[in-house]
Amino acid sequence: MSATAAAPAPAERGESPGRRALRRFLRHRIALFGFLVIVVFVTVALAAPWVAPYDPLATSWTAIRKAPSAAHWFGTDENGRDVLSRVVWGARASLMAGVVSVLFAAAIGVPIGLVAGFAGGVLDAVLSRIADAMLSVPFLILAIALAAFLGPALENAMLAIAITFSPVFVRLARGMALDAKATDWVEAARALGNPPWRIAALHVLPNIVPPLLVQSTLAIAEAIIAEAALSFLGLGQQPPAPSWGSMLNSAQRFLESAPWLAIFPGAAIFLVVLSFNLVGDGLRDAFDPRAERR
Repeated sequence: MSATAAAPAPAERGESPGRRALRRFLRHRIALFGFLVIVVFVTVALAAPWVAPYDPLATSWTAIRKAPSAAHWFGTDENGRDVLSRVVWGARASLMAGVVSVLFAAAIGVPIGLVAGFAGGVLDAVLSRIADAMLSVPFLILAIALAAFLGPALENAMLAIAITFSPVFVRLARGMALDAKATDWVEAARALGNPPWRIAALHVLPNIVPPLLVQSTLAIAEAIIAEAALSFLGLGQQPPAPSWGSMLNSAQRFLESAPWLAIFPGAAIFLVVLSFNLVGDGLRDAFDPRAERR
């Protein structure tokens, strides 16, 4: 291979890793589409009091299971409540459950993984076996069991999802810590007298941000599905408060007579989950150092 072919791209010379990753992400059109869809849903969720045309809890016995119309774009449910307003307000519960539970899972799992990776020995073995044992149980089954134990509430559902997801971050942080322990820059920091906690916080943690960001984005998609499943089973957001999962639970009795009750909350779940997965794939490609050679 010639020296000219091996030279870095002009746009990449003197470019920081963050700017390089941003440039690659902006060239990923499918990921950008997913990002725009997420921005729309987040904006709608934050502006729900102004976007929703009706009170999501207001009932009307004269408008029970009305088909979509100019007055009710998404129709009405079995209690005469506006479906569009409930989908808008339900976005708050679903997005909050996805983001908060994953942040909490990362806050639990990353420190434990770093401690296990740097400590080694018996502590590493014990923490790793606990994480492996939790990962051996299907994610949704464990989340349902924890939510049932904690009690039906959106907060308990988020806690159950966070605890169930934390072993994923434990394994990720532990693997990165084990890799970092063998590098020259960690050995140099240790030789200068830096304690393990300082090495982990200042030298290892910043280097696991890219894979952590990718994992978190993909985990949010799974957490939204988990919250919808828990609400569908009556273990998440409690009626009459709107939630996409609880709306699907109510709609299952009217699939033939009022299919719009399931179509719109189901489509919202599909779009949001798909968008987070697309963004996660785009971030993974953006942080991949081999992306420029593809």
